[in-house]
Amino acid sequence: MSDADRPPLSVERDGPVVTLANLDAPRNRMSLAFMDALEATLPELARDPSVRAIVITAEGQENFSVGMDLKQLPQGVQKMGSLEAVFDQRLRVLDGIERMEKPVIATLFGYCLGGGLELPLACHFRLAAEEGAKIGLPEMDLGSVPAWGGTARLTRCVGRDQALDMILRAKKISGPEALRIGLVHEVWPLSELKDRAQALARELAAQPPRAVAGVLRCVVGAGERSLAEALAEERRAVMATMGSKDQQEGMRAFLEKRRPVFTGE
Repeated sequence: MSDADRPPLSVERDGPVVTLANLDAPRNRMSLAFMDALEATLPELARDPSVRAIVITAEGQENFSVGMDLKQLPQGVQKMGSLEAVFDQRLRVLDGIERMEKPVIATLFGYCLGGGLELPLACHFRLAAEEGAKIGLPEMDLGSVPAWGGTARLTRCVGRDQALDMILRAKKISGPEALRIGLVHEVWPLSELKDRAQALARELAAQPPRAVAGVLRCVVGAGERSLAEALAEERRAVMATMGSKDQQEGMRAFLEKRRPVFTGE
């Protein structure tokens, strides 16, 4: 199969876990075709109640993504009508990931630069390689500014001081350093990273989906609401679970001192 005929994205299902992988190794650029495929696939996963966790990764073990394929910018502008429309699509895709009511996990290894960090920042969990990761927003070196929400999401993730240090100095940090500043949740040897992401996805998929969706709505949107609004959203999430079969199963399992088995009902 020629590169022109090769799909930009693979979608693999293992029970309730779906894994999406960029198929542009070794660089795994975030091409126009890759973003189109993500935009088409994510709503389908959001609607499918049997999908309960998602892993976003990339082919091979060299790089998660070097970011946008800058050579495609003129093509993108021609296709979508303007540079803003190209960026708007990417913002829509990342917003769809962040607002997904199912946990989304990203694996960071090798180069995770520009869009290759901004996409993981939209995910709910980030796992990084212990060795070899180079994570950053290097747009300053290109005379520009992160364009896919990187300034806002990085600041919310690691705080103003760390975000300024990374962005203004165009720093590329390691997996252990990303863990130290709170950018990633876990660090694993590269050889174990993807397996660990799958294990975490299975763990999260076993949780009651109605409650998971409620927590994601509460936590992801918390920064946009007043305390009163956030508490009201939390109350709505709580009441949506009350009386459900999963909630009853959780109570029974607690009283019977066993692990609950949630079915999504």
